Amino acid sequence: MGESGANSAPRRDLPPGERADVNEHSPAGGSALAQGRGAEQANGDGGGRAPLFRGATQLTLDAKGRLAVPAKHREALSADGSPLVLTADPSRCLLLYPRADWEPIQARLMALSSFDERIRALQRLIVGHADDVEMDAAGRILVPPALRQYARLDRHVMFVGQGRKFELWDDAAWSEQTAKAAAFPAHGLPPALDGFSL
Repeated sequence: MGESGANSAPRRDLPPGERADVNEHSPAGGSALAQGRGAEQANGDGGGRAPLFRGATQLTLDAKGRLAVPAKHREALSADGSPLVLTADPSRCLLLYPRADWEPIQARLMALSSFDERIRALQRLIVGHADDVEMDAAGRILVPPALRQYARLDRHVMFVGQGRKFELWDDAAWSEQTAKAAAFPAHGLPPALDGFSL
């Protein structure tokens, strides 16, 4: 695919299925850039370093349901050689995690009491849909049919960095989400964002 007209940067060759970045900037100042433009930050316990993913990229699913992970993120995602984990999110998008970041989430979720119907529903949705996916030599991952159906993914999708994971959205659904965010009233900010500015 060619680059999006909204990107004013000089043309460059893109891997098959990858289109131009929509946004590669983050308000989180002070993060060190890692391989390509994936940033890294120290773990909360002071040990090791983990990738901090950001930016939104327009991608295309091929006829087999594969998408090409943006080249700038491939090395960080596959650093430990483990499969990635792709699962469902209640917002009707998909979540893509490095295995090391997924396992603590799964452990915490499954440690909760399944006697609570709300918790059991989340366990079914998030852990029940979780699937290991391998990145091939061309940087592509196969999105399983059940997950494609859940997120209503057709051909054009958005690959959105969210810190320790990526969200995968249907292009039209992502446009709706960004429109809602742009119209968010300043007086409606949650208390946790009091005093927050970009």
